[in-house]
Amino acid sequence: MLEAQRQRLAVWLVMLVPAFWAINYVVARKAPGVIEPYTLALGRWAFAGLVFSVMARTELWQQRAQLMRDWPHHLGLGFLGMFICGAWVYEGARSTGAMNIALIYAAAPVLISLGSVLFLHEHLRKRQMLGVALALGGVVHVVVRGEWLALGQLVFVVGDLWIVACTIAWAAYAMLQKYWPSPLSATARLALICWGGVVTLAPPTLWELLVAPPMVAGWLPWGLMLAAALGPGVVAYWIYTWAQRVLGASRVAVVFYLGPLWAALVAWGVLGEPPGWHHLAGAALILPGVFLVTQTAKTP
Repeated sequence: MLEAQRQRLAVWLVMLVPAFWAINYVVARKAPGVIEPYTLALGRWAFAGLVFSVMARTELWQQRAQLMRDWPHHLGLGFLGMFICGAWVYEGARSTGAMNIALIYAAAPVLISLGSVLFLHEHLRKRQMLGVALALGGVVHVVVRGEWLALGQLVFVVGDLWIVACTIAWAAYAMLQKYWPSPLSATARLALICWGGVVTLAPPTLWELLVAPPMVAGWLPWGLMLAAALGPGVVAYWIYTWAQRVLGASRVAVVFYLGPLWAALVAWGVLGEPPGWHHLAGAALILPGVFLVTQTAKTP
């Protein structure tokens, strides 16, 4: 009975993970004019790294020799996961909406599958190849805002291109974690990746502090930094990790399908950004595509 209760709790909690991710879309859209992108990203991941380091302090001390050997991996993963997928999301949010960010990011599992075929020598089944085509077509549909017949006159939103770059970086981040296995627990490894991100974010943050307008005075920039660290970082990560242990990886994959739904609710209700028809059409391609790519079948 206790195990059944744990599973029910895990199902309900994992449904909330995309809601915590959506907090970052609100932060990204509220940050322009308040705090610069690299400063926000560095503060976010420094705080999250501190929390994870405290939680894994015993293991980190015991494994300090391993840490010294693997520091280039943590630096590279920090660059991809915290520098690009951190600061560049905030760069992109200057000119694109929260729904665009969520829909483009929803295709990340598809790019991970493609990268696994190209670099990890895995294979795609026919249904997965169909899913790749659907999802990538959906991403392009969102980026061009449904104006396929007027591409020559279309003015691209540069923010969407920032988010496309982030999605590619996230796929590389996920694949490299498989390619660079670690004896560390997930918490200890994430703590080190956070600090790798802080190191790579330090130079552009220093540049921002020297040449960009100063942060807005008061609690708002610090509140945005804390919200980005706690909700999408610490809380979402811990729910995801615990639910994965209880339910298994395949059942927890539902979070990828719920992401755009939560983002639409947040974008409309909090940011006043109603979804357009191109968002709905893009979701109708991306979400089934992700579903097909992430399904495992017994026969090809």
